[in-house]
Amino acid sequence: MTDPSRAVAFHVLRAVAERDAYVNLVLPAMLAEHQIEGRDAAFATELVHGTIRRQGTYDVIIGQVASKGLASIDPPVLDALRLGTHQLLNMRVPAHAAVSETVDLVRREIGHKPVHFANALLRKIGQKDLDGWLTVVTEGLEGDAARAVRTSHPLWIVTALREALGGHAAQIDKLLAADNAPPRVTLVARPGLCDPDALPGTPGNLSPYARILDEGGDPGAIPQVRDGRAGVQDEGSQMVAITLAEAELDGEDTRWLDLCAGPGGKAALLGALARQRGAGLVANEVLEHRAELVRQGVRLLDNVDVTTADGRSGPWEPGTFDRILVDAPCTGLGALRRRPESRWRRSEADLDDLVPLQEALLTRALELVRPGGVVAYATCSPHVRETRGVVDAVTAGRDDVDVETTHQWWPHIDGTDAMFCAVLRRR
Repeated sequence: MTDPSRAVAFHVLRAVAERDAYVNLVLPAMLAEHQIEGRDAAFATELVHGTIRRQGTYDVIIGQVASKGLASIDPPVLDALRLGTHQLLNMRVPAHAAVSETVDLVRREIGHKPVHFANALLRKIGQKDLDGWLTVVTEGLEGDAARAVRTSHPLWIVTALREALGGHAAQIDKLLAADNAPPRVTLVARPGLCDPDALPGTPGNLSPYARILDEGGDPGAIPQVRDGRAGVQDEGSQMVAITLAEAELDGEDTRWLDLCAGPGGKAALLGALARQRGAGLVANEVLEHRAELVRQGVRLLDNVDVTTADGRSGPWEPGTFDRILVDAPCTGLGALRRRPESRWRRSEADLDDLVPLQEALLTRALELVRPGGVVAYATCSPHVRETRGVVDAVTAGRDDVDVETTHQWWPHIDGTDAMFCAVLRRR
């Protein structure tokens, strides 16, 4: 029989490739379906996440070894070879086991025809360690081109991240390495519903509501998470909500808006903070299935009204909100460590659709906020076009808006996703 953990990993990779599935959704479901738990589940998780993260590097190595090149390999066989390569070069799996188990996987899941090819190719790959292969496949490459191969990032993303670092561009290698490190699970204690000290884990570095599960484990098994008093939320995401809530405000402070609330993590924290002050929150989401996720997240908060509308044209009166969050749809380049498949799905061309949408949403928020009120514009991307570029474009020529502060959190510095947040005040 094929090892169940490896079989699940293979089928997750196929789902990602064939159905554009998301690892964080399909992997837990498959592990549960096959009743894989404990060390076997941890092995499958590392196999899936590690293989997809390092896919760019592995593909160059496989292409170097395959006599007819990467394009000649059938996609299911290629996914199996990627799994085998990850075990050979980046996991503590004995070489003979990595080869034999992968060959058995090919035989059982694909068929006999590619077995000899897979066996021969993996044995060749096993003749060098990762550093040896990187020396071979980066020969003649320099700068970002070599970084892209070494760190398994598309070249355009390497260049964009280096530009986003600005005067700290020398940190690019640390940032790319952090993208390839599995993130720790971070919990948020929703204020008024849960005391942070009631949660397991160590305190966060930035958010007073954060607890970090150093030992990993299933957060869904924690009672406070299960019943909605706490949640799973990156500290960078928590800090966006906290930054908006803590911005100074003169006058009334009773009506808040989360313009793009799905899937609901920031809305739940914002709603809890608003409730402590006697304020109400409108949590809006354009897609009904994501709005339902928001409803689940805020189900214990009686001060949150979940609506479904296009944030650019929703049914709200201008100048009627005190605080507004625009957590805009973006490329997600700030969460590459958390969403391993996203680096291979995004392209630079996506910005041409996303940036106008981001500008329109921020423009609308500045119409909806009252004079003296504040808007927080946030993206889980540090890309210059999606961050400072959007803020500059929307505020250019306007004397009724002040950009008060901008924040950029980084995985290699703060241990968070690369979240951007700018606080704008309407005069």
